[in-house]
Amino acid sequence: MDQTAIQAGAPVLPVELVLFDLLTAVLDSWTVWNRAAGSEDAGRAWRMAYLGLTYGCGAYRPYETLVAEAAAGVGLGQAAARRLEEGWRDLRPWPEAVGVLRALARHYRLGVVTNCSQRLGLAAALSVGVPFDVVVTSEQAGFYKPDPRPYQLALDIAGVSADRAVFVAGSAYDLFGTAKVGLPTFWHNRVGLPAPDDAPRPVAELATLATLPQEIRRRR
Repeated sequence: MDQTAIQAGAPVLPVELVLFDLLTAVLDSWTVWNRAAGSEDAGRAWRMAYLGLTYGCGAYRPYETLVAEAAAGVGLGQAAARRLEEGWRDLRPWPEAVGVLRALARHYRLGVVTNCSQRLGLAAALSVGVPFDVVVTSEQAGFYKPDPRPYQLALDIAGVSADRAVFVAGSAYDLFGTAKVGLPTFWHNRVGLPAPDDAPRPVAELATLATLPQEIRRRR
C-alpha cells in the first residue's frame, strides 16, 4: 500500500504504533544548531548543508563526520561541530511534546526513527523524558533516511505492519521514504519549511504537535 492509495480512500486499520522523527518533530534541535553556529542564519545554512549530505549519501557514514563536513562546507569549521556535540545535552522537546506523547502513550506504542549515530540518538531519546518502545538510528539501520530501510526496521522491531502505524515527520524529505513502505505520515513543519516539489503529500501538515492526537483518532 502506498501513500497515494491511503489518501485515495483505502480502508484504514486501527493505529497501534506512532513513530516520530526525533530531532525535529519531537525535539527543538534547531536552537542547539543555531547556538553552536553562532546565529540563526549560520545555523540554518549549516543544517541544510548537513541534510543535503545525509539525504545524498544513503548508506551510513558516521553522523559526526557528516556534521563536521557540513560545518566546513559553510565556513564554520571544526569548532562548531564540537560545540554542537557539547550542546547535545541542551536538547529540549517542543513545549507541547511531552504532554502529547504521554497522552498518545495511553493508546499507542511509541517509537522514533532518527538520522543520528547510535550514541547520540539514544541520548537524544532519553532527553525527551518519555519512554519509547522502539528507537532506531541510521547507524543501527545502516542507512540514512529517507532510504526506506530505517522506517521498515522500526516496524519490524515493533512487529507492526505499516498500515497499523503512522509516522510524524520533522522534514518533508521523510515523505519520500515513508511512502515507499506505505507508512501514513503527518508532517510537523514547525519552522515553516517548503516541501520539495515532488514530495508525496502528507496525511496532514501540522504547525504544532498539539493537534496530533485528534488527527490520529480521525484515522480510526
